[in-house]
Amino acid sequence: MLSNPNIDLVSRFLRLPLEQRQQFYQRLQSRGMSFAQLPIASVREADQHLPLSYAQERQWFLWQLDPDSAAYHVPGALRLCGMLDKAALRRSFASLAARHESLRTRLHLDDESRTQQVLPHADIQILEDRTDEAQLKTRVEAEIARPFDLRQGPLLRVTLLELDAQEHVLVLVQHHIVSDGWSMGVMVQELMQLYAAYSQGQDCTLTPLPIQYGDYALWQRRWMEAGEKTRQLDYWRQLLGGTQPVLALPLDRPRPAQQRFLGARQDIQLDPGLVTGLKALAQRQGVTLFMLLLASFQLFLYRYSGQRDIRVGVPIANRNRVETEALIGFFVNTQVLKADLDGAMTFAELLQHTKRRALEAQAHQDLPFEQLVEALQPERSLSHSPLFQVMFNHQAQARTAIQQLPGLRVVSLEHETRTAQFDLSLDTQETEDGLWASLTYATDLFDASTAARMLRHWLGLLRGAVADTTRPLQDLAMLDMTERQQILEQWNATARDYPQNQWVHHLIEAQAERQPQATALVFAEQRIDYA
Repeated sequence: MLSNPNIDLVSRFLRLPLEQRQQFYQRLQSRGMSFAQLPIASVREADQHLPLSYAQERQWFLWQLDPDSAAYHVPGALRLCGMLDKAALRRSFASLAARHESLRTRLHLDDESRTQQVLPHADIQILEDRTDEAQLKTRVEAEIARPFDLRQGPLLRVTLLELDAQEHVLVLVQHHIVSDGWSMGVMVQELMQLYAAYSQGQDCTLTPLPIQYGDYALWQRRWMEAGEKTRQLDYWRQLLGGTQPVLALPLDRPRPAQQRFLGARQDIQLDPGLVTGLKALAQRQGVTLFMLLLASFQLFLYRYSGQRDIRVGVPIANRNRVETEALIGFFVNTQVLKADLDGAMTFAELLQHTKRRALEAQAHQDLPFEQLVEALQPERSLSHSPLFQVMFNHQAQARTAIQQLPGLRVVSLEHETRTAQFDLSLDTQETEDGLWASLTYATDLFDASTAARMLRHWLGLLRGAVADTTRPLQDLAMLDMTERQQILEQWNATARDYPQNQWVHHLIEAQAERQPQATALVFAEQRIDYA
């Protein structure tokens, strides 16, 4: 339980002018204390317009660039099997909106000053419609893609699709500016608790929330301004340096001048034998499965690009405080994990290198990604994301996909990915059924066949690493036997018989006589025919 003296201390700190807050922060640092050890307190006034968090500011900027994009929508879909109590469902959403200010927040723009305004009440409308199984997938994807207006609240959209009296699909879509993946899990869990009680004619009392998202946004800004931003930024500046390279993967098409965030996804399940080998390797090397899979992805990118400086974005939940665990809001942060690879390095050495960088990043995880971009000032381009162009995310044990409610069976409904925030995103998920991997790719850059080949090559490197961690990275095989035979033997079968006792220049002369207009040489944009 948080102590009142600590809350009072933080409350006084948050109300201090900037200079006095900086002095307070320095005193804590000199005593070996961290402000991160203290609770988050609420110090706002009634009806006060609160600042956006740093992450929300970037979302606002991205939305203004492309207000019709669905790249930053946070979707969820639930299949409800059984007799649905619609009145209980509506009451459940009303309770959620009353509990979480994020669900009744809109953005306010006044003379270039952006704030978030919490509405006193929010009526979460449930749009109802009928559909059939054949049209269900299309309808769900259409609801997910429908754009938001961030200036109008609430930024939660609920659609109930009826297949028949005993079968419904509930589609939930939030904008990332007020939510994240963890938040969607919180909302679904609390929705189930509320519905279970209301459908039985009972009241439901959830554990009170100590703060709201607006309190966190205000606290985050004042903590960073007091000195924490400078402390953590020093580490990232030293690591990433002044030059921010763009990962040069071989693309199927030229990169467009502006990202359209169109994407697709391919899923695979890793072979159980390989998973067993990966876990044994991680244990022997003293690393987590996350670190091992990240290292393998870094190796894959090194082999594909030929670049030694590999930078991968890694999202972190940023819920390392008890006050934020049960909140709906945009907390997730992104870190840039940098690897310096060398072909002579072994995979065992890469694992320890990745482990060290991951632990250092964890010790400097509070700096908002947006502040890092602002400080490093990479060359801005609408064609790719700054600081990194690929992302890796690992989840251990996903939430249960099936829940039982009074009169209802609730099943998570998978939906097809149609967006891609980055060139590539590799998501791995460890469940009771095994280890799954999903590769999301920008369809402006890559074909589906290329994405499938990338997954095969990544798996090939994984198998090679498990088999021998002492081999140099440059010697680990990506190709399977079939692909190796095709490239080295079938595609390279260029042997042919030429006339004997003739000079090469005589053969060229004969070709020039037969086809004088045929292209003989190509250099850049210049073409020369035989004539």
